[in-house]
Amino acid sequence: MKTKFSLLIVCGIFLNLQAQKKVLFDATKAEMAGNADWVIDADLHNLKTGTTVTTGGTQSNPQRVPTPAQSNITATTSETYWNGALSYWAIDLARQGMTIESLPYNAKITYQDASNPQDLSNYDVYIVDEPNMPFSMTEKQAIINFVKNGGGLYIIADHDISDRNNDGWDSPMVWNDLFTNNGVVSNPFGFSFSKTNVSQTSTNFVATSTNPLILNGPMGKPTAMQFSNGSTMQINKTANPSVQPLIFTNNTSQTSTTNVMLLTSTYGTGKIVALGDSSVPDDGTGDSGDSLYNGYTDDANGNHRPLLVNSVLWLAQKGDLGTLDNNINSVKIYPNPTKDYITISKKDYNRFEVIDQTGGLVSNGDIIEFRIDVQKLNSGIYYLVLKSDTKSETIRFIKN
Repeated sequence: MKTKFSLLIVCGIFLNLQAQKKVLFDATKAEMAGNADWVIDADLHNLKTGTTVTTGGTQSNPQRVPTPAQSNITATTSETYWNGALSYWAIDLARQGMTIESLPYNAKITYQDASNPQDLSNYDVYIVDEPNMPFSMTEKQAIINFVKNGGGLYIIADHDISDRNNDGWDSPMVWNDLFTNNGVVSNPFGFSFSKTNVSQTSTNFVATSTNPLILNGPMGKPTAMQFSNGSTMQINKTANPSVQPLIFTNNTSQTSTTNVMLLTSTYGTGKIVALGDSSVPDDGTGDSGDSLYNGYTDDANGNHRPLLVNSVLWLAQKGDLGTLDNNINSVKIYPNPTKDYITISKKDYNRFEVIDQTGGLVSNGDIIEFRIDVQKLNSGIYYLVLKSDTKSETIRFIKN
């Protein structure tokens, strides 16, 4: 009884933390063009190409708030409760207590624009699945500044030569343009998409210690991911040393800088998850004329579902849970393992949080005299998130 009660408390803490989190799915970049349907819910179906609206068209036209109401979602709610190829992913996030919205095709991508009710500053996570039109310079800067100031960005592309609306841009080109031509900084996130077209089921996962919340989080421990015509990524740690590959193509060395299928990065106080194939979150439902199939729950023996939900939970969780090695942090902690107190080598930070392995907040406060009291914690593995007004970093520790 004690174990079950403790587990309920932990789950309750985790869901309560997510209750204030808001997730925004983009639909401004022709994500519904051609056979794509990368939206969570659309009540109208009249959008032709992403730039021109016709009354007789058949493409999805998502509205801001999905219907029926997400407050009615339960553990047994069907993926067809909402109408879009990303609906099941969004429903799973709603089950985690998150608030879900779409950014409609005619909305604006802004950051810190008080006149825009859907300004990115109002959201914790921004998901852009296979954009088929380029971002403007002001949109690029809004996205980069959103991440820099603590936002979570989910970047999803598709294979090379996947221009669905015939405007000369496919999603790898759109993303690479944002990385290299943004007026802020070149390659801010430390990676780019390669001109590849990969189809395989990979089990080449980097050790789970690199990111416990994504690769071994509340939704489970994924062990495979299937690409059905996706693009890989190449990393550049000189541009951004925080970039971390999580999944490579099979037979690729985990020390390689290429053939990356899924990765994370940080920029400023925000986070990035990047995925090279829009088939992974596709739940097979949406516009009747589109060629869709269920990659979300059917491919890779169901491993995509925990992988995608865990990824968003990581993006929404403040503090970088991907940096765990005390040897590569600017601040050192000792002793580790510890029985009672953690001492910090220098006071670059004035606040702390302690996160357990489920992502739950178990302790927080101000850092006083370079020392943090952990005597009341149960034995186990935790993550110490050190914070200041401008930065944060995370170090894993063991409580004996």
